[in-house]
Amino acid sequence: MVSLLVIIYIVFISLGLPDSIFGVSWPVVHREFGIAESFASIYSIITGICSGGVSLFAGIILRKFGTPKVTFVSILLTAVGMFGVSLSPNIVVMMIFTIIMGWGAGAIDTGLNNYVSLHYESRHMNWLHCFWGVGVTTSPLIMALFLNDGASWRNGYKAIAYIQFAIAFIVLLNLNKWKRIDKENIHTFEEDTTQNGEKLNIFKIEGLFPAVFSQGFYCGIEFIIGTWGASYLVNTQNMEPDSAARWISLYYGGIMLGRLVSGFASKKQSDNQLIRTGTKIAFAGLVCMLLPLEEISCCGLLLIGFGCGPIFPCILHSVPERFGEKYSADLTGIHMGGAYSVGFAFQLLFGYIATTTTFKITPFVLIVLCIMMFITNELTIKKTKKHI
Repeated sequence: MVSLLVIIYIVFISLGLPDSIFGVSWPVVHREFGIAESFASIYSIITGICSGGVSLFAGIILRKFGTPKVTFVSILLTAVGMFGVSLSPNIVVMMIFTIIMGWGAGAIDTGLNNYVSLHYESRHMNWLHCFWGVGVTTSPLIMALFLNDGASWRNGYKAIAYIQFAIAFIVLLNLNKWKRIDKENIHTFEEDTTQNGEKLNIFKIEGLFPAVFSQGFYCGIEFIIGTWGASYLVNTQNMEPDSAARWISLYYGGIMLGRLVSGFASKKQSDNQLIRTGTKIAFAGLVCMLLPLEEISCCGLLLIGFGCGPIFPCILHSVPERFGEKYSADLTGIHMGGAYSVGFAFQLLFGYIATTTTFKITPFVLIVLCIMMFITNELTIKKTKKHI
């Protein structure tokens, strides 16, 4: 039987597989369905609402059903959703299956991230999210193969759905490995009170909102590049869709590499230090995108990804340290649900503006988000010092 940690690594691959396939296939999909390119924002915001909404209630779901069952069902839902997308005759049916994918992504993301932040060191969180990078890097490459061979984007979705079904089957065969997780009590804040006898309002915990917005600005960067990066390259660099998909894969490859390196660096650097360093590197990559060097400037995507690598996992891993372990499951869910909401809101607004004006604004928008991410993270550190 496979060890629990190996299973979690495999599951993190499944988390990444659906996250990048839509953006690289959209330049072809919107033409086949005869709809405006800007509709991608509305489409992807549905996924965000579903996954983010589930994340907000993930603590309750995990307490009721347990991490093992939630993990298996969530992966199965994403597989069914992706396979359904591949068969969709129109955008409406495609959106219905996207909702199913969103439901699957939300709960599993929160459950595993909370468990890892409580029971493993920062290096494991970074390496696990590195495997998310394996999944999110693989998807564009798989899709590029089908697009390059003249096959339909639908076959790309089917191929990745088959991989998801296989991972779900692995989890099902090893459910007994998760028994000790089920036995652990995830504390609930619902019946707790403050020192004054008032019912505890978890949203009033100091430093929570800047922490959520810091992660939200990061998600804004990731979602804009993931959803609109290929469109940016096609519209501003005159690339073919399959070439644009490979360049976006380079960005995700940078994330994977950044998390691999950060896992080793975490032995000497704290989560906060890794977040600061990553933000500065990502900023340098964004500046590279502004250089008038055509495809060479696209190499900045690798640098952006490398810098972004440690930010998301380190923010999540720092939740118990910043706010205490008592409500970590609920706080992790709030972090992820809130961050996804903020990120998708920026992606929606960007999509509308860029498709009605020009995609040349992309690097400038990303630079502003990067600066805001740095500021809100520093504010979080300042407000949570007493917990550290």
